[in-house]
Amino acid sequence: MRPSLKNKVQFNHKINNMKKNIRFILSLLLIFAAACTSDSESDLIDDGNGDGDNNGGPITYNADIRSVISSACLGCHSSPPRNGAPFALTTYDLVVTRAQNGSLLTAISRQSGSPGAMPPSGRLPQATIDLIEQWIDEGLLEE
Repeated sequence: MRPSLKNKVQFNHKINNMKKNIRFILSLLLIFAAACTSDSESDLIDDGNGDGDNNGGPITYNADIRSVISSACLGCHSSPPRNGAPFALTTYDLVVTRAQNGSLLTAISRQSGSPGAMPPSGRLPQATIDLIEQWIDEGLLEE
């Protein structure tokens, strides 16, 4: 016995609804995955990689800050600046200028995706931001 046309239509309708539901669920999963950033509570924990509290010693540009600037900023803020960066951060004096006017700490403290958030690849770990803030608070020592 052959299925009626009505049964075929109902079956096709159910299949189409299932396909729509699957697409909807996959879209939600994709949005959820894309919304994840490097911002997390684990950023608050010092991982012992040298960007913590410097074992109680003074925080200096050469010992503690230069490596952060080199790895996180110099991709764009080189000399000459690239990718639309408006200034270079290649020397101690240039970094100090941005630290003193507040623009360095403001930019790295913004949440990922916010206008002006730096670096654009994702927010620095909170321990690193705290280290830079402490360096500024302690007088921007070079050595």
